[in-house]
Amino acid sequence: MKNTISASILNSDFGNLESEIHKAEKAGVDWIHLDIMDGHFVPNISFGPHIVSICRKITNLPLDVHLMISDPEKYIEHFADAGADYISVHVENNPHIHRTLQTIRLLDKHPGIVINPGTPIESIYGVLDSIDFVLLMSVNPGFGGQAFIPETLNKIERLSKVFLERKLNIPIEVDGGINENTAIQARSAGANILVAGSFIFKNKLGISKAVKLLSTG
Repeated sequence: MKNTISASILNSDFGNLESEIHKAEKAGVDWIHLDIMDGHFVPNISFGPHIVSICRKITNLPLDVHLMISDPEKYIEHFADAGADYISVHVENNPHIHRTLQTIRLLDKHPGIVINPGTPIESIYGVLDSIDFVLLMSVNPGFGGQAFIPETLNKIERLSKVFLERKLNIPIEVDGGINENTAIQARSAGANILVAGSFIFKNKLGISKAVKLLSTG
């Protein structure tokens, strides 16, 4: 399964967003990751569908939209219309998660399920047939620049084993504290998609060098 780098714009320079995305694109990232926060499900507010639509105009790369919001089913169509390609929702805040994932699929988008660091992987077993990818949070969601939680590696390994046993070809995405070292650890554990924000956009070595370090790590 191909290794994918999804560049999170949360910590990019929004005053030069187009330039930042083009630099990441030129450096070789595969996706653009957008963290949608509402200040309710997580303790921060980021942006909404309008920024997604702006990113859609800037790049043809797949847009990887992570909904960290309450009642995500109310807004899925807005993000789909804005140009999202991959839409992931949390298992923790949705008692009707299967229906929400179906909605994403019906809009011809790729549905993903997200679990927080303290959430057991068993919580998503009931919807594995309804998803195209799993996103494991390796930090507590809400803010960029946090350190990778080492226990995530065990979750990646266990989930990879479950997928192998069930013959499921489901990519595992990891988000939080990804750098050249944790990228190696996450991939070794079985991750296929790495989300990196601060390491790419705030790296003193520059965007191009940062992406190269992630790609070769």
